[in-house]
Amino acid sequence: MNSPVVPPALASPFGDAYSRLSEVFPRLTVRELGSGEGEPAGEGWVRAEELARGGGALDVFLDWDRAQVLRDHGREGRPDVVAGFGLHRYAWPACLLFTVPWFLLRRVPRLSGGQVFFRRTHGRMTVRPAEFACLPGDPVACLPGARVVPDEEALRGEVRAAVAAHLEPVLDGFASRARRGRRSLWGMVTDDLVEGLWHIGNLLGEESRAIEELELLLPGTVKPYVGIPGFRQLTGPQGEQLATRDRASCCLFYTLRPDDTCVTCPRTCDTTRVTRLLPSA
Repeated sequence: MNSPVVPPALASPFGDAYSRLSEVFPRLTVRELGSGEGEPAGEGWVRAEELARGGGALDVFLDWDRAQVLRDHGREGRPDVVAGFGLHRYAWPACLLFTVPWFLLRRVPRLSGGQVFFRRTHGRMTVRPAEFACLPGDPVACLPGARVVPDEEALRGEVRAAVAAHLEPVLDGFASRARRGRRSLWGMVTDDLVEGLWHIGNLLGEESRAIEELELLLPGTVKPYVGIPGFRQLTGPQGEQLATRDRASCCLFYTLRPDDTCVTCPRTCDTTRVTRLLPSA
């Protein structure tokens, strides 16, 4: 029996999604490795599984955060704070590798730590996906590595499972340096997953849909994620509707600048949030 012919545009199940991501958010470029193409190497590149080992590669990775804190704030950051910043700066873009193809194309890659490479100073990620989930009727369902799931809820389960499988080992690598319990670390991942897609959805002009999708994705009962996305609406002085949320974790930025909290930090009152969320800000 002849194999079905896949149009060239569909040969990469995720290319369109990653291209759209880079268009609206140029600070991050995602490239897929072709068959037989060599892996990126050299100064600045790190493989996710190296971060998961928690050794010298992670030390080099965190050196950037230490230097950035000292340069921007004129003081050394606590080791656990620096580790938290470093974890966030990997997990935020890493979550987008899964959520953006799901949001735009209804396809979810499975990416192990050995299949993702990150060059943070250039905002570049390189991936080698081999398996993915999609819905019935998707044109790429005939590709090698495709696994068809029955419905939208099953596909949401694939997103949750794929992100967790990728980041669980990474959390192991960061854990001793971040000095946080497991629930706190998963709270950070939950926040990065939510705020990453929320931001990209806003850039795509689809903020409302991104919020709706995230609320279905994380209903508050799925482990290891912590809580619900926590979205709510605030009202501006002219009746503007301003979306905000309450974070599940703390980034510890207050340890460097106590009076400058994140806009989604539970420490930030609604009056301050409204002022900072208005277009004039």
